[in-house]
Amino acid sequence: MDNRFEGNSQTVSDLRTGLMWSRNAAPAEFPLTWKEAFDFVYSLNSRRFAGYADWRLPNRRELFSLVSHSQINPALPDGHPFENVFPGYYWSATTCARLPDQAWYVHMGGAKIYRGMKYASYMVWPVRIQNQTQGTIFQTGQKQCFDELGRLEDCKDTLQGASVHAGKPWPSPRFKVQADTVTDHMSGLTWMRRADPGGRPVAWQAARDLIGRMNRESASGFGDWRLPHIRELESLVDLGAHSPALPSKDLFEDVRDFYWSATTSQYETRYAWALYLKDGAVGVGFKPNPEFFLWPVRGGGF
Repeated sequence: MDNRFEGNSQTVSDLRTGLMWSRNAAPAEFPLTWKEAFDFVYSLNSRRFAGYADWRLPNRRELFSLVSHSQINPALPDGHPFENVFPGYYWSATTCARLPDQAWYVHMGGAKIYRGMKYASYMVWPVRIQNQTQGTIFQTGQKQCFDELGRLEDCKDTLQGASVHAGKPWPSPRFKVQADTVTDHMSGLTWMRRADPGGRPVAWQAARDLIGRMNRESASGFGDWRLPHIRELESLVDLGAHSPALPSKDLFEDVRDFYWSATTSQYETRYAWALYLKDGAVGVGFKPNPEFFLWPVRGGGF
């Protein structure tokens, strides 16, 4: 855990992200609808829970920042200090861009990110910014707000992700295109501009084998291509866009809907984490099935 967390009986500060969370991961006790989740956060602020009046529902990237893909039930870093973590779904403040009557949630049992109807009931885990300069989480990209029925609404005082603008601004320009590659200044990663060099869906091991062949042949002039980890894949997602959920539809070529990551699921090791790029969901795929595509990456990052 590397002394990542410190706190008291009511709050936990994440020194890696600059965020403060309630130590009790289920302060509302029961699942709430999306609107009820916001109402609950307003009630925390009205009574200055733990001495603060700026609690809110975390955006998707903030909630995802807590996740560890090496742990399950809960999918949190080993030795974490939180209490009453429910190994199920937690609401984020981020609406699904393609289906705005749905919002993103994170499954704290296994780390899946998916969307649910806003009238559904999930858990609430309040957060606040403790140290803005310390933060390492970038903004989600979402710039509009939607009510529980999916109707566009004024962002003012909604505490939705697009209202709070939490996170570091994206670099400008964010991407640099060089021949066959695209470097993302936000993550420090370099992606192959052709987002489907295999030309077909492949099984997980076949994707790894294809990477090996690309390196032997110095594809695009490099011999250090690899399969990206799931957090690296997710970093490409623009949650204000869809079909695909990327910052630009013209930046990359041959973009597909489903991508393998190098990250194996700890729930069931025959599965690996995958990015569903139509909306930006994070799920899993069965490794032997040729149902996902390969998007090579190189360089440092997460």
